[in-house]
Amino acid sequence: MSREIATTLTNMCMIYDDQGRVLVQDKVSNDWWGITFPGGHVHYEESVVDSTIREIKEETGLDISDLEICGIKDWTNSDGSRYVVFLYKTNKFSGQLQSSDEGEVYWVDLEELKHLKLASSMDIMLEVFLRDDISEHFFFQEDGVWKDILK
Repeated sequence: MSREIATTLTNMCMIYDDQGRVLVQDKVSNDWWGITFPGGHVHYEESVVDSTIREIKEETGLDISDLEICGIKDWTNSDGSRYVVFLYKTNKFSGQLQSSDEGEVYWVDLEELKHLKLASSMDIMLEVFLRDDISEHFFFQEDGVWKDILK
């Protein structure tokens, strides 16, 4: 039996400032929409950290550094492939904030974020970003119903 599993690698980054605000993106996509943190796919022969830096630049106009890994979100697709999202955070950024065709980006108070129309499961992912005792958001199907586990 092969140990190889087709896997899609992606990233997401919570950028925060010293005023209690986080940078959010109002994602406009047919597949996944709502308020989330910016991020995207890892390209062939690109490191996960480099992909995060590139995606943040493309989607927000900001240059980021000193990324801290918070954990991952992952699930198994119906075809047996895996989807993994590497979750990072940083408060080291520079540049001019600008939105992209991925969605509008803007600053919001962290406490206010919890009351916005978040993208699917973003409320659960926030726990991985904010809590040191959680490093994984595992998403799975049981009897045709999607469930979440934080570990």
